[in-house]
Amino acid sequence: MAVTVETLEKLERRITFTLPADAIKNEVETRLKRLARTVKADGFRPGKVPMSVVAQRYGYQVQYEVMNDKVGEAFSKAANEAQLRVAGMPSISEKSDAPQGELAFNATFEVYPEVQIGDLSAAEVDRVTSEVTEAAIDKTLEILRKQRRSFAQRAASESAADGDRVTIDFEGKIDGVPFDGGAAEGFQFILGEGRMLEAFEKAVRGMKGGESKTFPLQFPEDYQGKEVAGKEADFLVTVKKVEAQNLPEVNEALAQSLGIAEGGVEGLRADIRKNLEREVKFRVIARNKAAVMEALVKTSELDLPRALVQSEVERLVASARADLKQRGIKDADNAPIPAELFEEQAGRRVRLGLVAAELVRRNQLHAKPEQIVAHIEEMAQSYEKPEEVKRWYFGDNQRMGEVEAVVVENNVTEFVLSQVKVTDKQVPFDELMA
Repeated sequence: MAVTVETLEKLERRITFTLPADAIKNEVETRLKRLARTVKADGFRPGKVPMSVVAQRYGYQVQYEVMNDKVGEAFSKAANEAQLRVAGMPSISEKSDAPQGELAFNATFEVYPEVQIGDLSAAEVDRVTSEVTEAAIDKTLEILRKQRRSFAQRAASESAADGDRVTIDFEGKIDGVPFDGGAAEGFQFILGEGRMLEAFEKAVRGMKGGESKTFPLQFPEDYQGKEVAGKEADFLVTVKKVEAQNLPEVNEALAQSLGIAEGGVEGLRADIRKNLEREVKFRVIARNKAAVMEALVKTSELDLPRALVQSEVERLVASARADLKQRGIKDADNAPIPAELFEEQAGRRVRLGLVAAELVRRNQLHAKPEQIVAHIEEMAQSYEKPEEVKRWYFGDNQRMGEVEAVVVENNVTEFVLSQVKVTDKQVPFDELMA
């Protein structure tokens, strides 16, 4: 098969290739004969439908399928012969000036770029570390206590204080007119936990069951409800019930309720430390990975295939629609999401992917089977039933592929950190977890 290659601009190429017309014709006839064995038509027994009837009904469809298959095969063969790495789908059109007995086609497409990775030894990266402190364990233990707290109604003479759960009816008006989301009945929240605006909590704090109050509230300029942001509303609040919270004691009973069979409180604290250290490790890796990838982007040069960027834009738009759908947004599939919003992000992702792939190829940073297994086992320890989690991963090729990609990224991170100028930076636990 004769193949000619033209360079149109930067990464764009055009291949001209030919196919014997007889190859298409013969394949169409073969497929129609195969189809005739099972096709059904009124007035004929199965397998006895005349070829002329089969060709009339299915000839166009079969011709289309054969052309797609044969042209696709021919293009792949031509690209391989020309030693071209095709990026994205080609645009293929038939030529009118084909030689006798042949079909000729033009395929226009982009190729993967040459990736120039600069001198990594000149790059600088802040490598973060963090440690789990006793204060972090105390804070986590407090969260666990709150998850298991109970509430008891206060006496009518007792006022609402921070930590109490209040049940209220409220109605808000702006210029005397109610607004969407500004009213509720039997609404519950816990004072001091920041679920409501501070001005709202301040007004309710100190009220007793059965009391009502009217107060002004200024919505912040950046309030999520755009229709009321920056405006002042008048609220009428009636407290229906005030309940004091009861936190469980930090003792062996609490430890056992949290699955610690032995060791009591010390065993519970040790288990919390182990879980926090695992979470800190993953977050530190993520922070350092981001810093490494930023350094890679800055030190590398390459042209971006438009086809890959467009494909990534489409993937990001689809992901945004899926997120809207998961949030219960009506008609999320038809939501107007401008593709240009994702152009920069898509370009960066494609650039980073190409640079990382080149680094992996040059330095043999592929994920080893034992690394994949170790990563899954470590992740599984965060769950109540690790063995089930491991089976879940090992039983699905797609999930295994996702883990492999993470391990490769970790390998790239470690390699780059071994090459660049590293400044170690201790990050406080709370900052890392924020």
